Amino acid sequence: MQLSEQEKVRREAKEKMEELGINPYPSEPYEVNVSAKEILENYERRKIDYKNISIAGRIMSRRIMGSASFAEIQDSTDRIQIYIRRDDICPDEDKTLYNTVFKKLLDIGDIIGIKGYVFTTQTGEISIHVTSLKVLSKSLRPLPIVKETEDEQGNIVKHDAFADPELRYRQRYVDLIVNDHIKDTFIKRTRLVNSMREYLNEKGYLEVETPILQPLYGGAAAKPFKTHHNSLDMTLYLRIANELYLKRLIVGGFDGVYEFSKDFRNEGMSRFHNPEFTQVELYVAYKDYNWMMDLVEEMIEKVALDIHGTTEVQVGKNVIDFKRPWKRFTMFEAIEHFTGIDISEMNEEELRKTAKELKVPVDETMGKGKLIDEIFGEKCEGQLIQPTFITDYPVEMSPLAKKHRTKEGLVERFEAIANGKEICNSFSELNDPIDQRQRFQEQLELGKRGDEEAMTLDEDFLRALEYGMPPTAGLGVGIDRLSMIMTNSNSIQDVLFFPQMKPERKPVKATDEDFKKLGIREDLLPIIHKMEITATKQIREANPNKLFNDICGMRKKMKLEIENPTIDEVKGWQK
Repeated sequence: MQLSEQEKVRREAKEKMEELGINPYPSEPYEVNVSAKEILENYERRKIDYKNISIAGRIMSRRIMGSASFAEIQDSTDRIQIYIRRDDICPDEDKTLYNTVFKKLLDIGDIIGIKGYVFTTQTGEISIHVTSLKVLSKSLRPLPIVKETEDEQGNIVKHDAFADPELRYRQRYVDLIVNDHIKDTFIKRTRLVNSMREYLNEKGYLEVETPILQPLYGGAAAKPFKTHHNSLDMTLYLRIANELYLKRLIVGGFDGVYEFSKDFRNEGMSRFHNPEFTQVELYVAYKDYNWMMDLVEEMIEKVALDIHGTTEVQVGKNVIDFKRPWKRFTMFEAIEHFTGIDISEMNEEELRKTAKELKVPVDETMGKGKLIDEIFGEKCEGQLIQPTFITDYPVEMSPLAKKHRTKEGLVERFEAIANGKEICNSFSELNDPIDQRQRFQEQLELGKRGDEEAMTLDEDFLRALEYGMPPTAGLGVGIDRLSMIMTNSNSIQDVLFFPQMKPERKPVKATDEDFKKLGIREDLLPIIHKMEITATKQIREANPNKLFNDICGMRKKMKLEIENPTIDEVKGWQK
């Protein structure tokens, strides 16, 4: 393993600690009796006298002076300044803990435990006067340090921010440490789930679990992930939905069941799609899709209030208001509203021709339902910013929904759309086993035509329906999509702790010849290596003024008897 200069220094510091008899990774628990946030919120406002406190956190900055120093530590709640005097933490003659450990062997990123009392500095900053210090974890990799300055207009400018999306998603642990606002996104996501769970529990519905590995995939139109069980010698699928299992429980006699589930779909990735995603599915006996629309409005309005204290949520440039009631369109009304074309009486060929005229991408494998879905998705969905229910879908699009009670060729289904994307889907569930079998057969025919998302025929589910399922309303809410809206996040990756990523590519280290091709003099190469520049991309993308100053500073530090490059020379390397 190739180590940077900083990583080597930190490993040496770890070894020196061990030589001093200090375990940099102690096993015993460290008692914490207060958080940084509690101190900052209560010390002056509520006049709480914080004496004999014990707190732990990560060192985020240090100002080393003589016999006294300042530092800043960060726990799970906030950052707070600490003040350390040599004679306070080293009351005896041995001053090693301060002079050697704190000043020379500890680094930014290390985790320490401190005891002491709270006071306010002469500059008015709430701080902790440290009386005891213990090393809890030595960090062997340096953190990216975000520096802030003020421009001429007084605006805060951040330098060297850990902002590259790919790095942030791959190294979420670093992202959480150095980007303070990231934790808030995930705290809000958890509050969202808790709010929904609280709402459903108050209604008396039972939270259940159903299989993730399934012998047949079903409950949605999607391509599954496939695996193999060695002992049973059978193919299994990661579930694409849990609908068919939850409806089996309604058959079994439960009046209302729900599940927060991880589902998996082997499809493309985008800022709205991740192959592993979370949704909550709910099924309630003796209800229909009209009743479920009212429930969705009430539940999502509660979520907005629980998270934000208001029904209005800022999402990008839009303010989305989840206050009831929401607007409602039938699917055909929405398409006619946004395209001016009434497609309600069109057959498959007419729909395909219309889609092509509207420049909607289609292919020969698409049946009538898929064509309508593509037209709606391309021409309508993105324009629905405020929460809107789209109702009464064509029967071809919804093989698990009950036929509409008054409208021929349609089913009782709705989707709720906000900020241009679907956030939930609901049916009056099909409970006629004869009709359900016929719908499954039609899906098999679509599969033969090449539709990889067509559903399979599930004989056990049909058998369950034949025992009798009461009239039922079903609902699926995408937790990731809803979290994006409630946290004003631009990408689904921003609301997943660990989104799926392509395999990490190991950077190819540039050779001396590669640097020379940029125009870098040979006598400057030792400086380039010392600065841990390993790729020509680092030269090309650097701020030329900063790169110039850093090289000149390193030449002086290394005491090299060579000529500094000129600023024009440095700029020439970037052409």
